[in-house]
Amino acid sequence: MNFRPLHDRVLVRRIEADEKSSGGIIIPDSAKEKPQEGEVVSAGTGARNDAGEISPMEVKAGDKILFGKWSGTEVKIDGEDLIIMKESDILGIMS
Repeated sequence: MNFRPLHDRVLVRRIEADEKSSGGIIIPDSAKEKPQEGEVVSAGTGARNDAGEISPMEVKAGDKILFGKWSGTEVKIDGEDLIIMKESDILGIMS
């Protein structure tokens, strides 16, 4: 893939949720919510502050993250559904 987000944006691949509930019930596609977990595919260089200096990104490619339910813009790159979002839409990094 030859795509690199600009500034403080990240490209994220959703991590699909389990097909079954904790009680063993299979959840149909129509009842599933979009997962709020993802993996950073690539990240921009960082945002510029008022002085014109670049603030480095906190996330990097390969980080597993949590993000808001309605965050980002869905795009299709090389046939794969991905999300482009600002770093500020990311709630945290999972370890």
